[in-house]
Amino acid sequence: MIYVLLGIAAAFCAYIQWGDEIPVPYVDKDINKKEAKYILNVNKQEEKEKYKKAVLKRRTTSGYMTVEEYEQLSAPKDRMQTEIDIPKIPTPADMVYVPQPSYKIVRYNNPPGSPEITLTNTFYERRQQNAQGIVSPDFTKLVYPAIYYYPNTGSTACDIFVINLEEAKSNMDKILTASTIHRLSEPILSTNKTNDNYYTFRTITPVDFSPDGTKILLKEKIGNTKDGIWKTTPVVYDFSVKNSYSLVELRDAIVYYWKENQDINLEDKRWDIYPLGFASSNPNWVVVNAIAYTGEKPVNLGTWAVTAKGERPRLLTLDNTKAVEIGMNGYKLVKAGVVSPSITEAEEKQLKQIDKNKAKQDKKQKKEDLKALKKSYKAKIKEMDEEFRESQKDYDLRRKIQGSTSGNEAIEKYKQIKAEQQFKEEQKLEKQRQKELRQLEREREKQQSQ
Repeated sequence: MIYVLLGIAAAFCAYIQWGDEIPVPYVDKDINKKEAKYILNVNKQEEKEKYKKAVLKRRTTSGYMTVEEYEQLSAPKDRMQTEIDIPKIPTPADMVYVPQPSYKIVRYNNPPGSPEITLTNTFYERRQQNAQGIVSPDFTKLVYPAIYYYPNTGSTACDIFVINLEEAKSNMDKILTASTIHRLSEPILSTNKTNDNYYTFRTITPVDFSPDGTKILLKEKIGNTKDGIWKTTPVVYDFSVKNSYSLVELRDAIVYYWKENQDINLEDKRWDIYPLGFASSNPNWVVVNAIAYTGEKPVNLGTWAVTAKGERPRLLTLDNTKAVEIGMNGYKLVKAGVVSPSITEAEEKQLKQIDKNKAKQDKKQKKEDLKALKKSYKAKIKEMDEEFRESQKDYDLRRKIQGSTSGNEAIEKYKQIKAEQQFKEEQKLEKQRQKELRQLEREREKQQSQ
């Protein structure tokens, strides 16, 4: 009994002497350990849930997603980078063979001045149509007209758009995969879109490119579906300066010539011009043919030329039997027939085999992804456990030092012990490294001896 009383008295004296520096009771310290263990378990449970969600996402497709996943999927995408497949007519389930069309590349402006816009039967129902496009001589761009129909007045309008073709493809595939999704956002030319006049139509038709592809000749037609064409105006767009030139001076020159030489006032007649293309002898000149409708048989008003900027209009010939050499520089795609059934069947077998191999590869990749997920999850849990053990060892060390020393002496002792531990760890790693090097050296010597 007396020893118990002596122990209590000694503890009381120590409290009087050291005050707040007396070691914290074990029970209080154990609470910190329990809290750290609880936090570890919570973090491990979160990692486990993340792992299960990742596995479930790869195994099944559900309609649920996180806000982060939704924002990632709904982020705007660059439409210019969208991949377009070569179009193919699908085969219905009740048919064995569907003929697949074959294509070929031909000259667009052949014969000169012949390109026209052909409206389909569905144009007035859909109220929009993309007409035949023309490809530049270097196969870098495709230009096409988009025509719009306004049913409230029965009138039409038109825009000219440009599609930059992909480089790393054959010329045929460049045209087949050209899509309006890749077109430049703003048209290079547009007609007047006011639709207050009933049954008026305004269209712009590409005629041809210049040989170097830097300019394109187009014709703007204005007229009335009840009355015919009123006026055709040639227009040249220069891609190098991104500017268009309306060649209206040419019409004025034709009117002036026939008034001065034949005393014929074309303003009182029905006449028009037909742009033919760029002159072969001088690609900077645009050649047109003028026609007057004064009776049953059209009257030739001559073949004329004007610069690409609408300057120096001149008469080339009044004899329509004398042909003027016109360049045919642009290209277009036309159907050349159908692919042989044997080729189509062979392609279908190849596609089926490709799909089968792809499904097999996807299955293999999914299995590898699941293994990688599991490995990553286990590595993460192992890392968390190791960090927890290290933190607890460090905690016990601090607690032990605080129980035997105080103040700066405790800090210095802690640093000394940590330095010794780090030194021992480095020595251990160095020994391991030397062991691996010796093993590699023995293997190298063994290979050399063989």
